[in-house]
Amino acid sequence: QVQLAESGGGLVEAGGSLRLSCAASGTFRRVNVLGWYRQGPGKQRELVATMSDARSKVYADSVKGRFTITRDYPKHTVDLQMNMLNPEDTAVYYCYAVLAAVGYRETFWGQGTQVTVSS
Repeated sequence: QVQLAESGGGLVEAGGSLRLSCAASGTFRRVNVLGWYRQGPGKQRELVATMSDARSKVYADSVKGRFTITRDYPKHTVDLQMNMLNPEDTAVYYCYAVLAAVGYRETFWGQGTQVTVSS
């Protein structure tokens, strides 16, 4: 099992920056994927950025060049540096983790942290 604790959300003006952090804890040997999804008002949850244990990164097109995901493997943490924020980035941001092995895959979610970007 994995517990995910997020921090760093808040209110920021358009053009500003925020940094989200997530720490994974629990009974596991390694976390295969750590990352972030978000759900804006009236929208479906969507991928923002993820990073695998092979250091492969995936970004949503809408955040490329503005957001940067980093991961501390020994500490099981993942951060999301968000720059040049705009009102369309307003959403609840969820930390996401995947544990996988042969014949096994399970996903875990944090409780979410609100990011609000004012125009």
